[in-house]
Amino acid sequence: MFHLNPLDLVGNIPPELATFLLSMLPIVELRGSLPLALTVFQMPIYTAYLLAVLGNIFPTIFILWLMPYLHDWIIKQRFVGNYLKRKLQHAEVKFSGKYSKYGLVALVIFVAIPLPMTGAWTGSLAAFIFNIPFKKSFPMIALGVAIAGVLVTLITLFAKGALGWLLG
Repeated sequence: MFHLNPLDLVGNIPPELATFLLSMLPIVELRGSLPLALTVFQMPIYTAYLLAVLGNIFPTIFILWLMPYLHDWIIKQRFVGNYLKRKLQHAEVKFSGKYSKYGLVALVIFVAIPLPMTGAWTGSLAAFIFNIPFKKSFPMIALGVAIAGVLVTLITLFAKGALGWLLG
């Protein structure tokens, strides 16, 4: 079966770089790299937070910038183009009312929730689907990542303290 251990990917590089790089990965994002930095790597809180947040925000720039070009190229493809076009139109119609009702606050909250599939990568794709311009979406996604970093840090420190108390 497919097994991927994030530590196997970064075992031979400095912990600071490992934290930054793991934060860039989809699914792992800072939700995985920040607890790893605080517990396994024993990094100071501010260093771990800063590296994880910056690493998580970094791919957002490229996703938001490249998605329109990738979309245009895929739409021109014979077999998948029409299918993708219909799916994106359906998603835009389905969620456009919610977006217009809740605005950019919904994007911040969505990215800030520290659960799988609610981070910067998914938020960037949502911003593309809802046609939110880069100048508006990037700061909101960055704010959501910063909030998620605070929440994940607090949860990690609480869990670490609770486990230490129970086992100690």
